[in-house]
Amino acid sequence: MLAAAACGAFVCAAEPVVIPLLRRVAVMDTPNSRSSHTVPTPRGGGAPIAAGLVLAALLIHSDRTLTFGAAVGCFAAIGFADDLAGLPAGRRLALQGTVSLAAGGVLAALAGLPAAAAVVAAVVLAIWIAGFVNAFNFMDGVNGISAAHALLGGAAYACLGFWRPDAFLAAGGTAVAAGALAFLPWNVLRARVFLGDVGSYALGAALALLAAGAVLRGIPPEAALGPLALYLADTAWTMQRRVRAGERLLQAHRTHAYQRLCDAGWSHQRVTLVTGATTAAVSLLGAVSLTPYLGLRAVADLAAIAMLAAYLRAPVLIGPAAASIGKHRVPSGAA
Repeated sequence: MLAAAACGAFVCAAEPVVIPLLRRVAVMDTPNSRSSHTVPTPRGGGAPIAAGLVLAALLIHSDRTLTFGAAVGCFAAIGFADDLAGLPAGRRLALQGTVSLAAGGVLAALAGLPAAAAVVAAVVLAIWIAGFVNAFNFMDGVNGISAAHALLGGAAYACLGFWRPDAFLAAGGTAVAAGALAFLPWNVLRARVFLGDVGSYALGAALALLAAGAVLRGIPPEAALGPLALYLADTAWTMQRRVRAGERLLQAHRTHAYQRLCDAGWSHQRVTLVTGATTAAVSLLGAVSLTPYLGLRAVADLAAIAMLAAYLRAPVLIGPAAASIGKHRVPSGAA
């Protein structure tokens, strides 16, 4: 609770100060053809969340939380450098890979694995951390979506930590949830600031580390990955579709399912609400894996997969309906 209170209070106090500073130094997100917004808006508002999470980790002061805080801080620094001046893709990936490998190595060592298994685990964890950080960044494109998912994910890992019990999951999860909740009012309705890469990298790293910690503690993968499943599904589905279409993966685009829902006429808030509700439902279905009932677990897994498939299919189903409504709508002011 102390970690959560410290993180949330820091974000509440710092955000009103950071926003005018970002405007003053012209760290602005200017709309372009790939944007889901139309007004130039400061980016980098996730810096207080990153700082709050590092503060929370220092307050808890355990080996795993210090690793958590160091990794979040390093990813935030990479993101902030990208927000300020832009980093070449190769350098950005190299920095992310280095931090991920260091964090994965420490987590594998703390898990008490044999040497050979620890090396393999470190590599797998590094790929996971860097991969999810980028997936989280890709999905941060409409008002409130990533802060809402960090709130839900943090709350889910906190619940797993209290159930296990596991102090790292409980404290880390509550801190992430508190930081995201404190940021939401600045972004969810009329976006006064964006998370920026500093915020999306920090929150992506925090959630990736919490998920890894849950798996290493023996929590079933459905429960550990349920809070992140929608972001993973949308990113993976979009990537495979672009590969099949012969598109360059490093080329910017706006073809994620959540972006296509906006293009079909949904508001940012509606997209955030629907994706958040789906994530909450998938997380609850994943929690069924904590019970000893294998049949019930299988049914819950199938239901979660069906919900994610429905979400990915939604833009195709909604698009024609939205176009039809627009075609037959009486123009404003017409008789």
